[in-house]
Amino acid sequence: MVCHGNICRSPMAMGLLRHKLAKLGSDSEVDSCGFEPYHIGDAPDKRAQKILAEKGIDISGHRARLFTTEDFDKFDHIFVMDRHNFKDILAQSRGDEDMKKVQLLLDVVYPGEHLEVPDPYYGLEQAFRTTYAHVSGAAEEIIETYEKKQDDPV
Repeated sequence: MVCHGNICRSPMAMGLLRHKLAKLGSDSEVDSCGFEPYHIGDAPDKRAQKILAEKGIDISGHRARLFTTEDFDKFDHIFVMDRHNFKDILAQSRGDEDMKKVQLLLDVVYPGEHLEVPDPYYGLEQAFRTTYAHVSGAAEEIIETYEKKQDDPV
């Protein structure tokens, strides 16, 4: 999961997806990062923590980090929150193999529509609730599309 500063959208998506995967007994690895160094080492925004805590999910231990090219090697799928993040990743990609792993998060819910998860950072608590709704729907679809297919016999 990738967003701008790694303190709002991507930690929320990461925490929610980890929580849902753990309930399924999955060992899939989920992480989040950002592109701007403003918040490196910081915990997620308190509003993001609050919204997830209401759902029994604790993301307080996450610390913001930057996206690196090693993330292309470490992860099978890289979900970005907006087109700006997509362009940032494109600039760091080493070619088509890297970019095959990258997609807008909401494309899993609305394929081909290229919808973005708006950054709630400058908004009120309601903006974080909207972010939660977006990432929750995407998390469900990720599980249906990627996780459950791994369990299907071939």
